[in-house]
Amino acid sequence: MPSFDIVSKVDLQEVDNAINQAKKEISQRYDFKGTENELELENDTLKILAADDYKLQAIKDILIGKLVRRKVSPKCFNYGNEEAASAGAVRVRATIVQGISKDKGKEIVKLIKATKLKVQAQIMEDQVRVTGKKIDDLQEIMQMLKGKDLDVELQFENMRS
Repeated sequence: MPSFDIVSKVDLQEVDNAINQAKKEISQRYDFKGTENELELENDTLKILAADDYKLQAIKDILIGKLVRRKVSPKCFNYGNEEAASAGAVRVRATIVQGISKDKGKEIVKLIKATKLKVQAQIMEDQVRVTGKKIDDLQEIMQMLKGKDLDVELQFENMRS
């Protein structure tokens, strides 16, 4: 029976490379001279410290640009609330999202069932497995999911026929 898995994985090496490139650009930019700005990755948490809100947004934009160039989706970060730091600085923590949460899995299964195709979808830990009799139906499911904005980056793997 043909099947495939829907997963959400992030290449941590590429994320690390993008962060290092963003740090280098921040250290060289004129508008960041003389201010305290940090970009640091610890385990699966990214810490951003900026001198003010404007610089925080600029750092996020730089990071997103570097991630996109390395083919990593900016959706991989789940940003927390902005916190006030010393001397008027702003701090934000962002976690790297790995895998599909139960809620997102249920949403994906609901979307698949709404297509009325003869396929079955089941949630397996942090991924969703889709099985069906026709490969064409599975490919139609993939195209439908690619067109939806689900706030997580989806990859399709283990296509079996």
